[in-house]
Amino acid sequence: MQNLYDVVIVGAGPAGLAAGLYASRAKLKTLILEKGKVGGQIVTTNEVANYPGSIADATGPSLIARMVEQAEEFGAEKKIDSIVDVDFTGKVKVLKGEKEEYHAKAVIIATGAQPRKIGCKGEVELTGKGVSYCATCDADFFTDLEVFVIGGGDSAVEEAMYLTKFARKVTIVHRRDELRAAKSIQEKAFKNDKMEFMWDTTVDEIKGDGIIESIVFKNTKTGELTEYEAHEDDGTFGVFPFIGFLPISELYKGKVKMNEGGYIMTDDDMNTDVDGVFAAGDIRVKSLRQVITAAADGAIAAVTAEKYIEHNFGE
Repeated sequence: MQNLYDVVIVGAGPAGLAAGLYASRAKLKTLILEKGKVGGQIVTTNEVANYPGSIADATGPSLIARMVEQAEEFGAEKKIDSIVDVDFTGKVKVLKGEKEEYHAKAVIIATGAQPRKIGCKGEVELTGKGVSYCATCDADFFTDLEVFVIGGGDSAVEEAMYLTKFARKVTIVHRRDELRAAKSIQEKAFKNDKMEFMWDTTVDEIKGDGIIESIVFKNTKTGELTEYEAHEDDGTFGVFPFIGFLPISELYKGKVKMNEGGYIMTDDDMNTDVDGVFAAGDIRVKSLRQVITAAADGAIAAVTAEKYIEHNFGE
């Protein structure tokens, strides 16, 4: 059978690359497929300080480059192709790409999730330059600076409180006149003297040349625009949108079991409800989405896939 692999991994972020490393080291014929830029969300992070063993000048791109090199060193093949359809019904799984069709004894889905964007002008250009979607990753970079958190749900308020450990002031910007977060979380937030709140407000534009320099707010009731500029002693500030994540799972709807949010459901060994199909990283239901947990998922998925292949294909 043409293009038959032991393991095909869809997605080349930390989860997919870790899976590729472990699968190829196990002498499995391994293919990592990525539709675009290798690395996932971490390549938008200038510094990686919370991954164990990271060196002082580690960046998202440099860490990913080492992961790619390591996986390829052990024989993992990497191709750029966009998967447009899958058939998981047979013993050998079929993945149809824009360029080729691939067959695999086991498939690891590691396509990740992406933060829901504000959708305002300047957001994309300043991502990683003041705009961040991960407080755990980037809070330290805003020590003694001001930070704006966009959103009003549980995660927005919890992340805002976390940011108060670092930032001088944290302002929650919410489009309504009251938070959607649980009352218990709200009570803690309102008692935090480092936190302020902007009600009935959205972000119209984020401005800056290389770093954030100002932000334009819009009042949802009056339509009035207000521009806030960074304090001259600071030169910049942080913007953290927490308005939800979107799992990149549309292709797999009806193929594997998901929760109502579109995240793939697995057990602790990364098994989905379909034999021979595994999921790893941000795409699956989990409590913490970080580089370290994604890499761990990828390693577990590859080892579980190896055992599955040995048992079902007599190898």
